[in-house]
Amino acid sequence: MATKLLLTFAICRLIVTVGLTLDPTELLLLGVDAQLSVDPTDVKAASLDFGLLTGAQPPLAVMHPASSQDVAQLVKAAYGSNFGFTVSARGHGHSINGQAQTANGVVVQMSGSIGGSGVASGRKPPYPRVWPQERFVDVWGGELWIDVLRSTLQHGLAPKSWTDYLYLSVGGTLSNAGISGQAFNHGPQISNVQELDVVTGKGELLTCSEEQNSEMFHAVLGGLGQFGIITRARISLEPAPQRVRWIRVLYSNFSTFTRDQEYLISLHEQPASQKFDYVEGFVIVDEGLINNWRSSFFSPHNPVKISSLEPNGGVLYCLEIAKNYHESTASTIDQEVESLLKKLNFIPASVFTTDMPYVDFLDRVHKAELKLRSKGLWEVPHPWLNLFVPKSKIADFDKGVFKGILGNKTSGPILIYPMNKNKWDHRSSAVTPDEDVFYLVALLRSALDNGEETHSLEYLTNQNRQILRFCDEAGITVKQYLPHYTTHQEWVDHFRNKWDRFYRLKMEFDPRHILASGQQIFTPTNMASWQ
Repeated sequence: MATKLLLTFAICRLIVTVGLTLDPTELLLLGVDAQLSVDPTDVKAASLDFGLLTGAQPPLAVMHPASSQDVAQLVKAAYGSNFGFTVSARGHGHSINGQAQTANGVVVQMSGSIGGSGVASGRKPPYPRVWPQERFVDVWGGELWIDVLRSTLQHGLAPKSWTDYLYLSVGGTLSNAGISGQAFNHGPQISNVQELDVVTGKGELLTCSEEQNSEMFHAVLGGLGQFGIITRARISLEPAPQRVRWIRVLYSNFSTFTRDQEYLISLHEQPASQKFDYVEGFVIVDEGLINNWRSSFFSPHNPVKISSLEPNGGVLYCLEIAKNYHESTASTIDQEVESLLKKLNFIPASVFTTDMPYVDFLDRVHKAELKLRSKGLWEVPHPWLNLFVPKSKIADFDKGVFKGILGNKTSGPILIYPMNKNKWDHRSSAVTPDEDVFYLVALLRSALDNGEETHSLEYLTNQNRQILRFCDEAGITVKQYLPHYTTHQEWVDHFRNKWDRFYRLKMEFDPRHILASGQQIFTPTNMASWQ
């Protein structure tokens, strides 16, 4: 009774302070275990994301669910509301453009507590459950990948496909794709899912897979949260390696660099001993990047001098590769690596190698995060731009962007690596270029208020627009990864031949446009216009 009175007071306070035209009893129907909070700390945290580009958008309340049923009750209340409110699922808050925010509804905080006392009941979402014989793990949609890894390693197993940064939620990455250097071999994370529990925009809890509710299953994967909130995912596992040989080699010629990358990903069907397990790369346009970003890789006593390597057009390219192994096969790892490196055409004497535990390799970016946090450089605006570029146009992109628009300042890492389209399931909602091989180009810049114009948010944002405009004018049909558009037609153009199906399924599973309104794909409707 005391908890219900607290909820009533909290919701009534919402009506007074923000003018919410919502009957408090509608939210009270959620029950006392739903952990609905209007604590200012909760609300403030849910109003921001990693991008810090959209400005604070405080939700009306924040929910801390402990089960799929909690989420379903909330969405069902929104769906049946006479006035209507939106619901957005938030994981670790790593969105860039406010995709997990909502100013006119409730944020469902899927990944732990983000602060405040709320009305916590002490209940928590289920822990990961590993099935060693079947080689899969069932995880809560808000579970962070780092915790999935820790749970599965206890059984000597690990997921096959990763993101570079592990402090992301399972539901968040599966709503996009989830990519890293393993994608050429295993496909994105959405290609390694066996089953999902999803709460639709009507508040229905569905279990879906290839065999059951298959259309929903494929739509949700890469579906940007438009059809449902992922509350459970069944992830495929493989035996976990113990160690990783991590190698970086440098190139001054772009065509040689991409030719070697494309050769390496063409080996995906070969035995494990005859291919690398991870293929990525990045672009270097100034010495500060290679000697400072993830600086623990390179020796500070022997810094890399770009000028000494005679880069073509002032740009260097770094191929980043890794090979997993077990202690029992350590005697053959040197020979396997050497055999693969002999077939590449990098700059002689530019090989940088380190060896580390498998967990440390997968969690490598977190170490960089801790360094940036210690310097106050983490919680700054991140005008990131992630593009899928078709293989046939990647040389044009290099000439126009890497050697043109960017100049010699980057304000952050620029990743570039190819993937095989046949590793992506065409039935998912994810969109990729119409070529067998395409590249991720990720400009992961940070805006700094340090007086340098090239580091300012305005400069970097304008540069992103300039890059997109160049691609359009040069006939480079790029697809945004983690897409952000502001008009209906831009979204239609993004999905192209997948749009009709996307729209149809939205109308079927979320007809009131309640879910993930921060994506700005569909405009939420109130009851009057819906009827």
